[in-house]
Amino acid sequence: MINIGLEDSNRREVTRALNNLLSDEYLLSTKTKNYHWNVTGPHFHDLHTLFGDQYAKLDVFIDEVGERVRALGGNAFGTMTEFLRCTRLQERPEVHPSELAMVEDLYDDHEILLRSLRGSLAGNASLRGDIGTTELLTRAMQEHEKMVSMLQSVLGKHDQLKEWLKAQDAIQREIGIEVLAPAGSAT
Repeated sequence: MINIGLEDSNRREVTRALNNLLSDEYLLSTKTKNYHWNVTGPHFHDLHTLFGDQYAKLDVFIDEVGERVRALGGNAFGTMTEFLRCTRLQERPEVHPSELAMVEDLYDDHEILLRSLRGSLAGNASLRGDIGTTELLTRAMQEHEKMVSMLQSVLGKHDQLKEWLKAQDAIQREIGIEVLAPAGSAT
């Protein structure tokens, strides 16, 4: 094994933490691809593009994490069994959420990853002693912050649209225009 200035016990701890992160990132990438392929609705194009951009970035990062594990002398996880055993995120098999629920789900997962990354960097002495891994995790945190910010913007726009529609309904009722319920909704 190459001597890179880290004790074997530190390497094992860092590779364990990186493999847990790799599991989370892999599940998040898979979920983002699923949503990219299956999004429907009035915001299809925007969300299809956003999800595509995000999973491409996640895939690049997944490769960096796996290669970092190898550089530390460990074996990077590479099977769904390993990923599912160690991820902190939840799969949603056979669930086909609305476009808004997709955005909310990804937003929640990015928040989980951000809290985990911050906790790892702050609370793991082995990681703090490994500058290469610390820089990788700091970059990951910055990328997840950007991604969650984009998702938050989508959610904020949705909330603004709902408020605007409510205001329009109130105005129409006030001036005596019949407000029609959307097709398929209960009246």
